[in-house]
Amino acid sequence: MNISSRIQAVPASTIMELLTYATEAKKGGKKVYHLNIGQPDIKTPDEFFNAVKDYKDDVLEYALSEGMPELIEAIQKYYKGYNINFNNDDILILNGGSEALLFSMIATCNEGDNILIPEPFYSNYNSFAKAVGVEIKPITTVAENGFHFPSKEEIVSKIDSKTRAILFSNPGNPTGVVYTKEEIQMISDIAKENDLWIIADEVYREFVYEGDYTSLGNIDEVADRVVIIDSVSKRYSACGARIGSIASKNKVFMNQILKLCQARLSVPTLEQIGAIELYKTPSTYLAKVNKEYRERRDVLYNELIKVPGVVCKKPAGAFYIVAKLPVKSSDHFVKWLLSNFDIDGQTVMPCPAEGFYATKGLGVDEIRLAYVLNKDDLANAAKILKIGLETYLKLNK
Repeated sequence: MNISSRIQAVPASTIMELLTYATEAKKGGKKVYHLNIGQPDIKTPDEFFNAVKDYKDDVLEYALSEGMPELIEAIQKYYKGYNINFNNDDILILNGGSEALLFSMIATCNEGDNILIPEPFYSNYNSFAKAVGVEIKPITTVAENGFHFPSKEEIVSKIDSKTRAILFSNPGNPTGVVYTKEEIQMISDIAKENDLWIIADEVYREFVYEGDYTSLGNIDEVADRVVIIDSVSKRYSACGARIGSIASKNKVFMNQILKLCQARLSVPTLEQIGAIELYKTPSTYLAKVNKEYRERRDVLYNELIKVPGVVCKKPAGAFYIVAKLPVKSSDHFVKWLLSNFDIDGQTVMPCPAEGFYATKGLGVDEIRLAYVLNKDDLANAAKILKIGLETYLKLNK
């Protein structure tokens, strides 16, 4: 029996092998601080669980393919708080931001087309693109300038006859970069001048710690080509709910996405019931969470920069840091941390950054760290990482 070339091209998760090392470390009695995955430990608002618990009906029916009207209205109201005005039919509910990204690629690209994405990027972008026969053309960014965009000329030089869209997350995963208003305007100009879609992954919108934030939804001149991806996963610490959305003022695009929504029938009813209440969460919740993540970032960053040879800029958003290390292989370093190093029976697990790049050879000396642990655990993990790196460098002179 044959397996499709498309699915064979989809890369396996690079983290799975490392999880085996982590499992072995735990079997050996070590405590492992997981900085490798963006799973928040922030408490999910009680309103989500209460809404699900209180839901009563004789039959748990399919929800509408486009999503429950009450949830769409709640999201519409949320966007108005950012001075972004969407009509109800400009918003569709998806099974997480992941389905929203996949559907957006299907709707904007033919097989063999390409999308521009600044690297390093969320590694699943690559998986979704490969699954539908789309090529990623990377726009390389570097740690030395905080992973901001290169010049307009460099970006435009990547565009060819098969380029259909520019996709990026803002704030960025895995870098934590928050793009300036000038950068957002530059991308808008490039898209308009070259007739490209902009797929704006804005799931970390609430996690901005310094500077101003500009959403693509606020750039009126490209409203007909902007697709905004959103999710409750990180914003309300509800990753398991799998509630995402697509918002766009392009009616033709949205009608095509709706066909895909109808083909997969619906998003789970109970999770939508809970998500309606999440979008009613007071702004004080988000302000408190933002403050907590800012403090966590500072704990981790302040330890990291004490190590000679480490290159990283303080991220302005999301809850990740990408750091360039003075090592030949971050993968080898992480495996060494899990297998050969501990302090009082404790070690730490970063994520090697190579899997966040499309350009072969990049990221081999970088790690991504997710500051999703409480501050006490994070401070301990940061010190273990610092001492571990110093020890590793001495052993590998």
